[in-house]
Amino acid sequence: MTTTPEDNGPPPEVSEADIAAMHDDPRFVELKRTLFRFTVPVLLSALAWYLVYVLLSAYARDFMGIVLFGNINLGLILGLSQFVVTFYVTWAYNRFTARKFDTQSAELRDDIMNGGAK
Repeated sequence: MTTTPEDNGPPPEVSEADIAAMHDDPRFVELKRTLFRFTVPVLLSALAWYLVYVLLSAYARDFMGIVLFGNINLGLILGLSQFVVTFYVTWAYNRFTARKFDTQSAELRDDIMNGGAK
């Protein structure tokens, strides 16, 4: 059985001072840094692979037209690999947040909600 916010009543009030204190909290700064260190390299890698695919499609038509088997050529395989990369990025992000980010952010949120940043 899952609980919804309606089951527990309204969320506790958080003041502007609590929010400002959270932004200065070293745990919050580290949390943002951790997320940044994961997302930026993964994003840049995925975009680089997409750019390589587009450039190959535009300027290396003979290379992309290499027939691997039947009617399947290298361009089709590399195009389909974009889906693989997208699914991998999604899986990696979900795994990363479940293992590192969610636990730390929940602890910080609970501290803020239960009396301010420490």
